[in-house]
Amino acid sequence: MAMRRRPAIVVSLAVGVVAVVVAGLVTAPIGPTTAGIQPSGGSSTIIHGDLPPPPPGHEVYGFVPYWEMDAGIADHLAGTDLSTLALFSVTHGRGGHLATKAVGYRRIDGPIGRRMISEARARGTRTELVYSSFGETKNSSFFGARNAQDTTIAELVRLASDLGVDGINVDVEQLAIGDIPAYGLFVGRLREALRVAIPKAQVSVATTANEGGAAMAAAASVAGADRVFVMGYDYRTAGSAPGASAPLDRHDGVKDLPWSLDLYRAAGVPVERTILGLPLYGMTWPVASPEQGAAATGRGAVWIPRRNLDLLTGAAPAPTYDPVESVDFLAVPDGAGWRAIYLDTPMSLTPKLRLANDRGLAGAGFWAIGYERGLPAYTRLIASFRTDKLPTVDADADPTLGLTAPILPVLSSP
Repeated sequence: MAMRRRPAIVVSLAVGVVAVVVAGLVTAPIGPTTAGIQPSGGSSTIIHGDLPPPPPGHEVYGFVPYWEMDAGIADHLAGTDLSTLALFSVTHGRGGHLATKAVGYRRIDGPIGRRMISEARARGTRTELVYSSFGETKNSSFFGARNAQDTTIAELVRLASDLGVDGINVDVEQLAIGDIPAYGLFVGRLREALRVAIPKAQVSVATTANEGGAAMAAAASVAGADRVFVMGYDYRTAGSAPGASAPLDRHDGVKDLPWSLDLYRAAGVPVERTILGLPLYGMTWPVASPEQGAAATGRGAVWIPRRNLDLLTGAAPAPTYDPVESVDFLAVPDGAGWRAIYLDTPMSLTPKLRLANDRGLAGAGFWAIGYERGLPAYTRLIASFRTDKLPTVDADADPTLGLTAPILPVLSSP
């Protein structure tokens, strides 16, 4: 699918913002076609925008959030071809001590979490414990307190060793610009401590698909992060105008998946360590009319496929595929009005997975495994990417890839 060329000046200006943000940790002489990063006290790694991408990897990194950790999740994972399973999540409390009474901790450390880890190991799938910290106030306090960070690192390493996982993912969101250097140093110190306890362990990070996320990814990469999971979603949120959460292109602007990958690469984040994260969910808004692009009349909400199986597999109106943003659209009656659903389906995800291949990324990933239960077409798509057998035809030319009218039974068939 041909996409509109986005002005080089847009990426260049955004990369300039990233360069300023990470100035305390890296130096970055960045232009629209050439970018570099230099670890303080180390050798530089230069990435040129005109070099061909490396051969793509086909890793599949899947997050499972604690609210999906129920009696059926282990069996679902057994049939899902992941290279890395990330268990979301544990966090810190007062003094940096892990919050052991939080639901995420208890489920990961409980029988379901330990079963998932054990069975993943048996089938050759890596596992990572996810450490999360959300909120600018919480993060500012934490990244300004070295003793609290040391406590968190020590307890994360002990828990990872006890669980028998293969690594730790760091998911920090809402971080002030001034705290990014401390964040990078935290990632590096965590990796160093973890590899003492588990010599082949990896540390990965999850970062947002905007300028701040690219700055964090650059800092983490310099500190030695083994993988960077670009959260390629939430381009539209509950308070935004309706549209795709993970647009391949845009009807209304330039910030889309290619824009974010351009930004990351220009900031010096190694493409061979980058995972393109994609959504296994949609967004829904109350709207004024059933036409695609209709204005919202209220706030949106996340729309989970497995909680709407009756709509996706029943005699519902057929979704409409938008080849520009690469998203399926469906309007359903909602009282006296309408509700618009913008959903990523196997059809819409296929060209985004091709994008990961075209850019030579390490692979792709998903938030969140479990959201697609009961819809095996998603599982088949994941397997096709993992084995480098994505469909070669254009998604908009082959309705058998997704959710168009004659294919709803295929989505639900075994």
